[in-house]
Amino acid sequence: MENSNFNWDAVSFFEGLTAKNKLAQSKGYRFCRVSGLRGLEEYINNMQSVTCAVCASDIAAGTTQLDNTPHTRRVKTVYMLHRHRLGDMQARQRCMDEMRELFRQFMTKLILERTRISQGPIYIDPRIQFTEIDEYFAAGCALAYFQIAVDVYTDLRVNNDEWLS
Repeated sequence: MENSNFNWDAVSFFEGLTAKNKLAQSKGYRFCRVSGLRGLEEYINNMQSVTCAVCASDIAAGTTQLDNTPHTRRVKTVYMLHRHRLGDMQARQRCMDEMRELFRQFMTKLILERTRISQGPIYIDPRIQFTEIDEYFAAGCALAYFQIAVDVYTDLRVNNDEWLS
């Protein structure tokens, strides 16, 4: 039985958006692959030289639905970080405004991607949750993140070749 499960590569998608977005490029946003908020490895390793970043998590929370149309829901998280002068709340506000605008611009491309992939077995939930962290993530660093839920068909037919008798 061939593997007929599908996936959408959110990390590569947002890496491409960061590279092609004029605002992200003009402000020096760097793309980083991370493993969740506690695992911002690439960003932390480059924090001295990177002022702002878009970080897509290579892990996902999710569920598998066992009803008539078996599918797996994966929730991917994308973080936006922007350093500013410690204690400068006006600079922090400018960072947050910039990240809100970058999020808006990303969503204009996500609408097109959602339409493209929904013609196949992948569905992006139209409700995208955007969260701004109201405290300092790290001294002098503003943080926001958004989450995207993606449903993909999951082949749950029994394959006897996968089991011992």
